[in-house]
Amino acid sequence: MRNLIIGSILLSLAGSIWGGMFIAVRLSVFVIPPVPLVWMRYGTALIALLALIRFLHVNLHIDRADWKLLILSALCGQTISIVTQETGTMLTSAQTGSVITAATPAFMVVFGWWLLHEKLTAGRVLSVVLATIGVLFIVFDPDNVKVSALGGLSLFVAAVTWALMSVLVKFLSKYSVITVTFYSVLIAFLCLTPYGLWWLTSDADIGAMASPDIWGSVLYLGFISTTAGFCLWNKGLTYMDASIGGLFMFFQPIVGTLLGWLLLDEPVTEYFGIGFVLIAVGVILALKGGNTTAEEKLSRK
Repeated sequence: MRNLIIGSILLSLAGSIWGGMFIAVRLSVFVIPPVPLVWMRYGTALIALLALIRFLHVNLHIDRADWKLLILSALCGQTISIVTQETGTMLTSAQTGSVITAATPAFMVVFGWWLLHEKLTAGRVLSVVLATIGVLFIVFDPDNVKVSALGGLSLFVAAVTWALMSVLVKFLSKYSVITVTFYSVLIAFLCLTPYGLWWLTSDADIGAMASPDIWGSVLYLGFISTTAGFCLWNKGLTYMDASIGGLFMFFQPIVGTLLGWLLLDEPVTEYFGIGFVLIAVGVILALKGGNTTAEEKLSRK
């Protein structure tokens, strides 16, 4: 139970931080398009991560046998998932994006059962269903749903790849979360650098980027959302099954909706309370089921 409590705190903080990320993206995405924004976000995060590595004397060694897994994790989560999520939201709407990417915890249950030999119980499935319905109550607005085949496909890819990344990082739990996060962000940054440099030298509006709202959003995305958020998420997942941890992704729409209401005067639907209760019940139901034991994992190998 102690592990579940610690993991819950860490994952709740990560989800809440990412809820604030939506505000930063909304403030900056009309000046900096999605892919360059992700690239700048990672470039900023690398500065913070290098400072942490130096201050904490973090060991950056990764065994040769684990590099393929680390690269695959970085390509799935930090590169493909984040870019397709931003692209899909741009092609559809924030509401549609929230609805489709709410499928992430369901995919984490499947990948956790398949790759990590975690328990697949009726209680866990029910918890994901309840929490997903709760998200729909919170974010779904039929007047603002924009359907796009390409946008929907992009968001689906984002949900699957983020779930896969969240499961893969559990195989790297013997390393410091700062080490794993640093290399993952570095790999994604290098992948996006060619396009990011092209945009910066040919299309960027430097004057508009000098606005405090814009560079402040980039700093939040880099220092808080990426550095703190990814480290908290990766560390939190070491304390519990991925199929349980995925439910804490639902803190994003809760916090994002509340901050949008407080800071941007965005409306909150009358069903917010119902949605919040359903998400809370889903999380509590999953936590009561406990983690998969080592014996159970071994018996399924």
